[in-house]
Amino acid sequence: MEMIAPDWMHQQITAEQYDSWSEEQCAGIEIVDGMVVVVPSASILHNRLSRIITNALDAAGGSAWNADYDFDVRLQDVPLTNRRPDVVVYRAEAIRTMPARPEDVLLVAEIVSPGSESTDRIFKPQQYARAGVAHYWRVEQPSTGVPVVYAYILDPAAATYNEAGVHVGTVEATTPFAVKIDLTHL
Repeated sequence: MEMIAPDWMHQQITAEQYDSWSEEQCAGIEIVDGMVVVVPSASILHNRLSRIITNALDAAGGSAWNADYDFDVRLQDVPLTNRRPDVVVYRAEAIRTMPARPEDVLLVAEIVSPGSESTDRIFKPQQYARAGVAHYWRVEQPSTGVPVVYAYILDPAAATYNEAGVHVGTVEATTPFAVKIDLTHL
């Protein structure tokens, strides 16, 4: 049996259209330049890394910052670009403002998986930097060994990221706030 994609997958989606969709319709997709991009299900290891990092950042952020996963960050309205980072640190006061807006997002983290290498290493950092997200973490999962976290900080004048540290196994960061995350016992 041949699978036929619905018509809405072949045309640009506006912010108004997307905002009218249910949570179920928005799950498992991102919108890039107005087009629906299906995001494959994550592996158990990917989900565990995401949860460990999210929990540590949530605790470290205190009452001013929340950390969560699996929700949209609206990077631009026209053409619509919504990304669904693996981890998002955002202003606690913006919890009811969804999709999250870049001005309320402090850090996003992406966990690189087979099939997402170019997207997580090149395209998403460019989009997050242009939108003004101050910190970007890229988490690599080598087939042998422990995860490696590459931390970046925004150069707002250039709208690009500069390297802010490489953490092998254990993240010991001081920015955007002090946090220690042990990724050696997954």
